[in-house]
Amino acid sequence: MRAAGVDSGGSGSDWYAMLSLVDIRSRIAAGTLTPEGAVRLSREAVAAREPAVGALVSVAQDPVIPVEGPFAGIAVGVKDIIDTADLPTQMGSPIYAGWRPRGDAAVVSRLRALGACVLAKTTTSPFAGIDPTGTRNPHDPGHTPGGSSAGSAAAVGAGMLPLALGTQTGGSVIRPASFCGCAAIKPSFRLLPTVGVKTFSWALDTLGLFGAEVRDVAYALAHLAGRPEIDGAASPDAPRIGLVLQDFAGAAEPEAQRALEAARRAAERAGARVSEVALPAPLPEAWALHGVIQDYEARQALAWEIAAHRAELPEKVGRQLDAAAAIPAAEYDAARRCAHRSRRVLKDLFGDFDALLTFSAAGPAPAGLGSTGDPRYNRLWTLMGVPCVNVAVPGDGLPVGAQVIARFGDDGRALAVARRIEAALARG
Repeated sequence: MRAAGVDSGGSGSDWYAMLSLVDIRSRIAAGTLTPEGAVRLSREAVAAREPAVGALVSVAQDPVIPVEGPFAGIAVGVKDIIDTADLPTQMGSPIYAGWRPRGDAAVVSRLRALGACVLAKTTTSPFAGIDPTGTRNPHDPGHTPGGSSAGSAAAVGAGMLPLALGTQTGGSVIRPASFCGCAAIKPSFRLLPTVGVKTFSWALDTLGLFGAEVRDVAYALAHLAGRPEIDGAASPDAPRIGLVLQDFAGAAEPEAQRALEAARRAAERAGARVSEVALPAPLPEAWALHGVIQDYEARQALAWEIAAHRAELPEKVGRQLDAAAAIPAAEYDAARRCAHRSRRVLKDLFGDFDALLTFSAAGPAPAGLGSTGDPRYNRLWTLMGVPCVNVAVPGDGLPVGAQVIARFGDDGRALAVARRIEAALARG
């Protein structure tokens, strides 16, 4: 597995080559590639690879290709719970088959204003839940790409798109990025606007980005958020990194353990001081209560779908919503209070560490397409609202990543430390 520039990514001849956003922009700036030519590379890759992967719901047949702006030449995939005015937004569900919003989601409007070409809508688990899609892992079609942002991770991992939008409520950005071998960031909560994004849990839903390498998602997030310092942040010369095994979430599979150890060794080679840390109370309790908050809110957010179309809801999310009817408001309120206490404790913990390093997923992508995988190593960090970055760890077999986490609002630090580890892994 490797990330590559547009020369290898556009031909469709190298399955594992990914299109790099930064490489595309560099070539455009150098005059060796035009924005139209860059989008054409993505369209050619889609034609070559999409039949085997099934990552896309719809593709713009005559897309607008701006020639100016920091995203000019960048073909973007948009998860199909995010509104687009020129392509259907179908929520992964027959309930919304063919539905056309009148306008773009705020983040899509921002992409267009920056010069991006919105090329495709990517597959999603219905309503960004836990039911699988038909999308296949680009590294082995017999395995899941993860979910719920299945199509976004698979499209980037297959080298079809240099940038894709996803969302995370439990683990729907970091886990599929780990399974598909690409970089991704789940930013700090509400750094990117969720206006125009179908709600599952208003306290948890977070927009995320997929790219070939950490530098690509850093560039994209800095411009989308209008915060150039995110991309320019520097890692400390000797970053203090806490290694978090999340024992309360159960043991990880051997492949995930090896990937995390490889990331740890790479960090140490790059000058980091790494020490194992056990998360103090009430963080383990908050991890266990994530589902209470998520499901209680989902039951309300999808009230119309439950009332008018219960028979059309998919099996897993239908059962999940039915069970959520039994969650009392007092239990939800108590879970929210525990989450607030935990955020304060985590903030104090970052007084001792510049970043945390932990598992991105329990292991490589499971075989078959009947499951999107287990989000147990992602839930806590989504609940805490902190920035999380998946770093692809090179190795044999299916991809497995490692996750870098920083304090709330310190997205630049998370990305800088992740780039430091990624570079050391590449040299390793």
